[in-house]
Amino acid sequence: MLIEAVIFDFDGLIRDTETLEFYSFQEVFREYGIELPLELYCKRIGGHMNAFDPYSYLQESIGNPINREELRILRRQKYDILIRDVNERPGVVNYLKSAKKLGLKIGLASSAPYEWVMPNLKELNLVGYFDCIRTHEDVKNVKPDPELYFNVLDYFGVKSQNAIAFEDSPNGAKAAIAAEMHTVIVPNELTKDLFFDDYTLRLNSMLELELEQLIDHLNSKS
Repeated sequence: MLIEAVIFDFDGLIRDTETLEFYSFQEVFREYGIELPLELYCKRIGGHMNAFDPYSYLQESIGNPINREELRILRRQKYDILIRDVNERPGVVNYLKSAKKLGLKIGLASSAPYEWVMPNLKELNLVGYFDCIRTHEDVKNVKPDPELYFNVLDYFGVKSQNAIAFEDSPNGAKAAIAAEMHTVIVPNELTKDLFFDDYTLRLNSMLELELEQLIDHLNSKS
């Protein structure tokens, strides 16, 4: 088996924005005495943000109208405080450097908007590692649909079986599996207890295995 490309998700995998977004929503909800259930919130993790609307849920829970715009601003302020000084997840840079060293094509496939992904990558000084970046605007259907992955694979001219997808969420893993890629999940604090339908390999952290070792492991299984 020849691995020619690695394709990374962004939110929750490269930088754990997902956990801190959930925490920021929790803080807003608790000001109203309401708990935000993870099992409902997780519908939007790694997929379309409209799969679950926290503001509608809050309004239904308290039984009164809310000022969405004010709450969005408040929620974002809380998130900005939480994300401050939070860098990429452990091992991410090692994997990117190793992929470059191995001559692999490096892609990014995210259901999030371009205007969200790029500032984060720039802040982390990671933009230069990626040969192809595809986001929400590049496809008709985001994850769990495989379109984002097919888009990157087509750009690279690489077959699914010659590429590895790195994901942290069930929606993302479903997309990669549907694209028939080798799917390595690296769940974060928020997604570690969620149910994943299928995947090739699970890591607690990218520090667990060097990229070269991971590829050797996949080759030994093929």
